[in-house]
Amino acid sequence: MQVHHHIRAFEQVLASYDGKLPLHRHLVVYFKQNKQMGSSDRRWASRYIYSYFRLGKALASLPAIERLAIADFLCNTDLSLITEHAFPAAAEYMTKPVKEKVAFVKTQYPDFDLKDVFPFKGELSEGIDQKTFLLSLFVQPDLFIRVRETHLPILKAKIEAAGVAVKELSVTTLALPNGTKLEQIIDDARLYQVQDFSSQKTGAYLQPQPYDYWWDCCAASGGKSLLIHSLEPKVKLLVSDVRETSLGNLQERFQLAGIKDYQKKVIDLLQNNDQILHHYEFDGVLLDAPCSGAGTWGRTPEMLHFFEEYKVANYVKLQKAIAENVVKYLKPGKPLIYMTCSVFRQENEEVVNFLLEKFPLKLEKMELIRGYNNKADSMFVARLIKQ
Repeated sequence: MQVHHHIRAFEQVLASYDGKLPLHRHLVVYFKQNKQMGSSDRRWASRYIYSYFRLGKALASLPAIERLAIADFLCNTDLSLITEHAFPAAAEYMTKPVKEKVAFVKTQYPDFDLKDVFPFKGELSEGIDQKTFLLSLFVQPDLFIRVRETHLPILKAKIEAAGVAVKELSVTTLALPNGTKLEQIIDDARLYQVQDFSSQKTGAYLQPQPYDYWWDCCAASGGKSLLIHSLEPKVKLLVSDVRETSLGNLQERFQLAGIKDYQKKVIDLLQNNDQILHHYEFDGVLLDAPCSGAGTWGRTPEMLHFFEEYKVANYVKLQKAIAENVVKYLKPGKPLIYMTCSVFRQENEEVVNFLLEKFPLKLEKMELIRGYNNKADSMFVARLIKQ
């Protein structure tokens, strides 16, 4: 029977994964090593493994296939062979809203508790509706692109002509189904930037001015620096990261965007960098801090399964240490922008409180951007002015 083929494929993928690599990267490697899997096999195996991890720690004592049947029911509107096989009662509820599905699972499995999906005891940041946030973990976030306002109508029409559903969320933001092959629709990669909607919203906190000198100190692949430049093309940038490979990716993205007036440096922000930066003073410092990433676990649901809560305290130590090593390079009267993609208060408001107590900073505004209302990530951002 085909259902047994699906079960075997899922069990083999699950057994092969230890959480060390991001799941999407692991699947690329796994499928390359198992070339006998056709496109349909790969598609179903990917769907099953992502659905399975979206259940987090809920119903952990059940057999894996039974948990998968429940998870796949909660995450999808079309009935899979495994759900039909292992949870047949769910069939008539497949197209119901996820809130009703959760209530139905509770009637069939009284031990089911939505809070077990995200079982971490750390307090959530202010403004998060816990139940809405938990329900959002069963929904695959959208793919978002940032475009120039003048290009948006043309790109939107091109995407629609390709038969892809697209939503206009702002004059510079389009939302598409996750997995959309944009490179097959838009042949000029210079016309858009892939960037989560909540990440784009942090632009309201940046406010760069012409000829400002900004430091994106944890730049990674440069998404926030590209946002700064889009808001003010005459800004000068220093971009740094501890990982040289990330800066290589950043350089490629900057070339596509036509950005030339910038410096890049490999810098370990846990060290004293006065020798490297002794003469630098910045009009803005962007600290997009290393964090648990809990606001992005809708995209990376494997973290619901593999993340260990003690790591939050480790990230907090890291965030405070990095902040201590970058604030001194900021000019008086200028902003430190502190960001995370976490939903934990420890990494967000509590770090801001530490910064206010430790340094001559004044809080101008802060916010937890609730991405779950837009099928996006959730992000925390604070704007602090050096006194």
